[in-house]
Amino acid sequence: MNSSGSTKERILGAAEVLFAQRGFDGASLRQLTTAAGVNLAAVNYHFGSKDKLVEQVFRRRLDALNASRLTALAKVAGAADTTLEDVLDAYIRPALDLSHDGSGSLFMRVLARAFAEHDDTLRQFLSANYGHVMRQFTAEFARLLPQLSKPELYWRIDLVTGALTHAMSGFGMIQRQKDVSENAHREETARHLIRFAVAGLSHP
Repeated sequence: MNSSGSTKERILGAAEVLFAQRGFDGASLRQLTTAAGVNLAAVNYHFGSKDKLVEQVFRRRLDALNASRLTALAKVAGAADTTLEDVLDAYIRPALDLSHDGSGSLFMRVLARAFAEHDDTLRQFLSANYGHVMRQFTAEFARLLPQLSKPELYWRIDLVTGALTHAMSGFGMIQRQKDVSENAHREETARHLIRFAVAGLSHP
């Protein structure tokens, strides 16, 4: 990695930690530059502003996550033999893979902050850049669950997404045991979550 790329990644990594710990308003640029070991000019050079830095923190994780989701969804969408489990697997598994990549659970705390702090600008950014992903999944869920009204479907998808976000954050009661590998724990989490989501989505 070149020096410029290394500096940019160092800033993004430090920002992710600070945003998770202190929130977007609570983390100052002075704290960020100290944590990243850079000066303010480097932040301005790579990102231009704090708002743009926040956006790049999200893009670094969400671009890859949603590309994986759409690739998985494309393999099953519209097929006559597609099941809820297939669509949920495409939605859930890439997200769990992200949360187990070392710092993914930290990013989930950043994502939770975005909604807890009611940051409308950030919500608009997320909707504009990633809303199409949710719309594609929602369309497939609607195809498989024609008995549900649109409001009811939206409620259930929101609750499934909340459960997924909680599982990704690493705050749950179920923690990986020392004798269980990361992969085995992730697979067990996916299995339980998909089974739970199927029951919730398909309940009369």
